Amino acid sequence: MTDMELGQTDPDYTAFIRKIKDSTGIDLAQYKEAQMKRRLTTLRNKNGFPSFVSFYDAMMKEKPLFYEFLDRMTINVSEFWRNPNRWEVLRDTILPQLLVGKQKLKLWSAACSTGEEPYSLAMVLDGKGILGNCSITASDIDDGALAKAKEGKYLERSLKDVPEQVASKYFKPDGAMYRIDDRLKQAVKFQKQNLLLDRFEDGYDLIICRNVMIYFTEEAKHTLYQKFAASLRPGGVLFVGSTEQIFSPNQYGLESTETFFYRKKA
Repeated sequence: MTDMELGQTDPDYTAFIRKIKDSTGIDLAQYKEAQMKRRLTTLRNKNGFPSFVSFYDAMMKEKPLFYEFLDRMTINVSEFWRNPNRWEVLRDTILPQLLVGKQKLKLWSAACSTGEEPYSLAMVLDGKGILGNCSITASDIDDGALAKAKEGKYLERSLKDVPEQVASKYFKPDGAMYRIDDRLKQAVKFQKQNLLLDRFEDGYDLIICRNVMIYFTEEAKHTLYQKFAASLRPGGVLFVGSTEQIFSPNQYGLESTETFFYRKKA
């Protein structure tokens, strides 16, 4: 990508970033720039706008266009039981540790996209017989993704990693889609949240934030890891994605407990 293609030397894109932040609170400057600008340029060109500013003006008038922008910005690609062996570690090792001396767990799926991860978590908890004793919050910045999560209908490809006995228990065919069990839907509270801007609750036993940090700048990652660590109770665990290993967890008061799991030090 040439210098002129980068936002710092492109007044049109710089103005777009400023306008988006002023009107929505979304700070595109916290995302890897070349990657984000390339993605949004493709979207802008597809919709026939000659500049980012004209694209912004249209988005503010047309909700479907704004929702398309959010979809492209957040890359809502997810699936159930992503990296199955990590979910097995969560089930067999992490959860038993978290339950020591506790009757109820407080859990959060951050940047939950269309709901596959919090519902995967609910299946694991139900399989251990503790779903009723847990509170699960799931959050995302994208209203469209949250609406799909609440609807709970998925294409078959999203279920490819779900163990067969689990899939048959929690999913029912619904036309060309599969509908998730209503009991799991009722167990998850979905809400809108901007991770970079909004304050977090505290006292979480487990926070899941996977395959999202790769889109942020190093500075934004540092801020988020600090916020996540502050939101965990001592002994609580942060579960990250397979490309998001934290190389210096000590600086956040965390320690590696299993691959891609980090425990908050007491």
